[in-house]
Amino acid sequence: MLQHLINTLYRYPKSNWKNIQRFGGLNSYYKMLKEKKEMIKSSHSLPKISSYPNGLPVYFLTGKDYLYQTLFCTRSLVKNSHQKFQFILVDDGSFDEKLIERAKQQMPGVEIITKKIIDRNIEKILPEKHFPYLHLKRKIYPHIKKLTDIHTIADNPYKLVLDSDMLFWNEPLEIINWLKSPNGCIYMLDSEESYGYDKNIMGLLCGKKISPLVNVGTIGIQSSTISWQDLEMWSEYLEKNYGASYFLEQALSAMVIGEQQKIILNKKDYVVNPSSIIIQETPNCKLHHYVDLSKKIYFEKAWKEI
Repeated sequence: MLQHLINTLYRYPKSNWKNIQRFGGLNSYYKMLKEKKEMIKSSHSLPKISSYPNGLPVYFLTGKDYLYQTLFCTRSLVKNSHQKFQFILVDDGSFDEKLIERAKQQMPGVEIITKKIIDRNIEKILPEKHFPYLHLKRKIYPHIKKLTDIHTIADNPYKLVLDSDMLFWNEPLEIINWLKSPNGCIYMLDSEESYGYDKNIMGLLCGKKISPLVNVGTIGIQSSTISWQDLEMWSEYLEKNYGASYFLEQALSAMVIGEQQKIILNKKDYVVNPSSIIIQETPNCKLHHYVDLSKKIYFEKAWKEI
């Protein structure tokens, strides 16, 4: 923890100090990191989370730095639903035998898609000679793996992908109904538009109208609707002409779903970046996605309720 603070304060002082101030100053930031450490520790003692081969399939891109969040997210889901789920953990490249064993112990029946399986799928469907830019992005931009590594898995034609930094508070009936009879796509709405690129340019590039506020914390897509040739071209064009963006994967997902039939989750029930005020005003909400400043609520309070 001390080394983390030293790195934060001295290695990248200007940008990180600004971020610390956004979280209320040094003491407040340190408290958040301390509670995060406690969350990581507590994840080892969560009740077992059963995964069923015939359950509703839910995918996570996860690994060494995020498994504790995945465990809390899945625990919150099973705690708030009587449905049976099949949890599929997709290796972000950091799984080892110890982590695999831990996941299997804490999530009996879980399916783990290892790097070896992923590499075989990528070589078959996205060979580097034909998709050099997607291969480059996989090396330097892990978020792209939510598309490339998950949607090249040859199992379920429709895939619901969840981010790990989320918690369920009531039964997500809309998501469950979509999983039972998937059609088109399903996603949640962002608190503010975060594509990293001009929506008009994105629309011209893909030839489709881009929906506003797509957030990929929860997103379900039919894998076969993804054109890898398009993703290769779109990502290279956007970055070479308009620069790299942290939100590239979100922009590409919005371009993929374009004018598909959509189920858009109510932003009052499925909340991105919840504040304390929003939480008080919507006590019966179904899901919180803890991004940006809501990380403080996530690490200091929310997980303890699970």
